[in-house]
Amino acid sequence: MQLVLKNIDPDYISDTSYSDIWNKEITVTKGEHVHIIAPSGSGKTSLIHFIYGLRTDYKGSIVHDGKNIKNLRAEKKATVRQNSMSIIFQDLRLFDDHTALENIEVKRKLNPFHPPEMIYEMATRMGVANKLPQVIKTCSYGEQQRIAIIRSLMQPFDFLLLDEPFSHLDEENRTKAMELLLEECEKRKAAMIFADLKELDMLKNEKILYL
Repeated sequence: MQLVLKNIDPDYISDTSYSDIWNKEITVTKGEHVHIIAPSGSGKTSLIHFIYGLRTDYKGSIVHDGKNIKNLRAEKKATVRQNSMSIIFQDLRLFDDHTALENIEVKRKLNPFHPPEMIYEMATRMGVANKLPQVIKTCSYGEQQRIAIIRSLMQPFDFLLLDEPFSHLDEENRTKAMELLLEECEKRKAAMIFADLKELDMLKNEKILYL
């Protein structure tokens, strides 16, 4: 399975000549790691939202499994997200008044890839097992990031989209998180599209693209 970006041109960016992505044809194949490096304000989050089908304010096409994401009906987009794409949003999009466990479990129940006990196993590895019964808005941002990472891994996916997922994690927790993400991508033979402000040494065998 492939994801193909064909001449993506955001409506709000006047000059895209400097980019490895805008107005180019980029193919991402299952199992590949793509590292997108972009300074703040250059459209990194927009690109992730374009791929996930949340925004359509661009010219060109994003083709997933032979179908243009922009043209999919809402129900079909939901199916693609449920079965083939998982995401870690920069703003996390957790449910503030629910516990950490509930935030993870709601994703797992929609289309489970792992049994419930994997939540506790991953949370232990990530150092947040004691936070699972806690209301998410009372957790630190770094703890919330780790919960969001675990949540993203509860479903099946062919493509994992990450938008600055480690911004509030120290080196030790970044390493733990990356090891877990790489393991889970390997289980599914999935592609990882990782967008961040700078190059990360932790990514393996990646294609580096500058936005």
